[in-house]
Amino acid sequence: MSQQAPFFHADSGTVRFWTLIGDDWVGASISKETLHYVFNRDKSDDQPLPTYLAHAAAIEAAVRRRIAGGSYQPVILREPDLRLPA
Repeated sequence: MSQQAPFFHADSGTVRFWTLIGDDWVGASISKETLHYVFNRDKSDDQPLPTYLAHAAAIEAAVRRRIAGGSYQPVILREPDLRLPA
């Protein structure tokens, strides 16, 4: 699979993106609600794609953790995936 730019998929309400892990591109998605509650809880005008782009490194790290933990693709991220262990 070749990499495609991240995009907001309106029908599902998710940002869809790909993360390079080793030599493979892993498909993943994150909902606009998760993006809002994790990164912009205090805002009312946040937009999913710009929020994803601003936090792509942390979001892609969560995809890597899920794959390392045995998840299959496409990875669907949720709020708990973006919380680092204490």
